[in-house]
Amino acid sequence: MFFVCQENGAYKPVTLWYTELMLKFNEHNDVITEEYYRAILVGLQTAEDITYSMEELKGLAEAANAQVLGQIIQTLERPNTATFIGKGKTEELRELAENMEADVAIFNDELTGMQIRNLEEIVGIRIIDRTILILDIFARRAVSREGKLQVELAQLKYRLPRLTGFGKSLSRLGGGIGTRGPGEKKLETDRRHIERQMTEIKAELERLRKTRSVQRAKREKSELPVVALVGYTNSGKSALMNRILKEADKEEKSVAEKDMLFATLDTQQRSVRLDASREFILVDTVGFVSKLPHGLIEAFKSTLEEVLYADLLLHVVDASYEENRFHIEVTDKVLAEIGAGSKEKLMVFNKVDLVPSLSLNPSSGTDTLFVSAKEGLHMDVLLEEIQKRIFGKKLRIRLLIPYARGDISSYLCEKAQVLSMDYEEEGTRFEVEIDQDIYQRVKEYETV
Repeated sequence: MFFVCQENGAYKPVTLWYTELMLKFNEHNDVITEEYYRAILVGLQTAEDITYSMEELKGLAEAANAQVLGQIIQTLERPNTATFIGKGKTEELRELAENMEADVAIFNDELTGMQIRNLEEIVGIRIIDRTILILDIFARRAVSREGKLQVELAQLKYRLPRLTGFGKSLSRLGGGIGTRGPGEKKLETDRRHIERQMTEIKAELERLRKTRSVQRAKREKSELPVVALVGYTNSGKSALMNRILKEADKEEKSVAEKDMLFATLDTQQRSVRLDASREFILVDTVGFVSKLPHGLIEAFKSTLEEVLYADLLLHVVDASYEENRFHIEVTDKVLAEIGAGSKEKLMVFNKVDLVPSLSLNPSSGTDTLFVSAKEGLHMDVLLEEIQKRIFGKKLRIRLLIPYARGDISSYLCEKAQVLSMDYEEEGTRFEVEIDQDIYQRVKEYETV
């Protein structure tokens, strides 16, 4: 028997869709290593328009290996306490799930444990919400020990108050969206055991944070400024980082980049040398998304704290996306939440190669630049602006360093841009370009 599912506005038998999916993989000789799930999206329209939010939910679902069959949107003044959506829509969801052979229904908002249990009893399939979906994606993408711990902590924080309400999401054996991480056994134990697990994870994260603090102290001792890339997920931060590395250093030390949501979860750091005397640390951070679970922000604060210590933030925006103003607002909100709202910031609109009308030559000295990491467009202006902001206006001075202070001469050769150096009877005469902070350390040796 054939059932229909909606795909790009048309209807297609589910079995035919699945066959086409298998053929799609087979023709490229790829091996399917993860199961794909058929999902229905559910949204609740209250005061604000949720069109964009639902589009984003579809992208999140696809990032979690779900095939979106269709969606249901209901307009209500407030959510239903028992089932989030109304009784009629719940029944409609049940019929749609049965006809489309759906595996899971994904809600655009956070549900209570009771709502999940009630919905699963009525609809008969797994019910997950936006928070579980995001946590599942994070669980898939986390690579480092710290990243995995942060995700597990966020999952436990989310599920702890819902233990008595979860239905199939906890009792069903096997895998699936929303079941990664701590696992069902841990979550079905008593509350004290879970709290003990959370305490242990927090302790280990604190140890890792202290290790990073030591590394940061060493970096600060070397006086290298820090530039951090922040922005909405999939705005091209990693691609921009790779382009900066290529333009500045011409060396192969790139970071992984993919056209997908949350491609980067673990903070990446690379040193960038502009010239013999100017070097800075470039940091790539996890991308943000609307309705980002508060518990996830809390869990990732130890990673995001790198942003707090940055000398300059590059707020990367996808210029090709029409609603990028919304992306900017979400990013600004998260930055404010972690205490980085007042940091010096340079807006960098990326992907202008996809928007020809924005590919105008930017002027230096502005707070907004338009670039293309893919094509390398206007990267010279971006590097110039970064250099100006983190190194400031250079001072051109003459110095006479006594031979007894060879340490000062070595310091200048390492930290300053040496224009000339002559050996005289009294000592070594330098003509250099230096920053204000270096000048304060050597100004006693200044000559005319």
